[in-house]
Amino acid sequence: MSDINKLIKEIVKFRDERDWEQFHNSKDLALALSIESSELLELFLWKSNEDFKLDKLKEELADVLMYAFLLADKHDLNIHDIILDKIKKNEEKYPVDKSKGNSTKYNEL
Repeated sequence: MSDINKLIKEIVKFRDERDWEQFHNSKDLALALSIESSELLELFLWKSNEDFKLDKLKEELADVLMYAFLLADKHDLNIHDIILDKIKKNEEKYPVDKSKGNSTKYNEL
């Protein structure tokens, strides 16, 4: 079993011990993920690029990841596979010869 799968099992165990699965439909998990992402962004509001509290970054990033993992788990998605699939799609959109050192969106390369 991969480390990611072990981690997901721990998250699910935490959730199930509290009987929270009943609240974890796809819509609400996606909303929670968005809300936690906004809390992550808030750490940077009105500050310079690297001016944030690392402890708060770790907390908010953990919340984002946990909701993302729960949403993937709900739909039996393999985190490893879906990320590798997305990297492959991005490689096609952003070939190295056109995108290296360039932040231009793929449809404008």
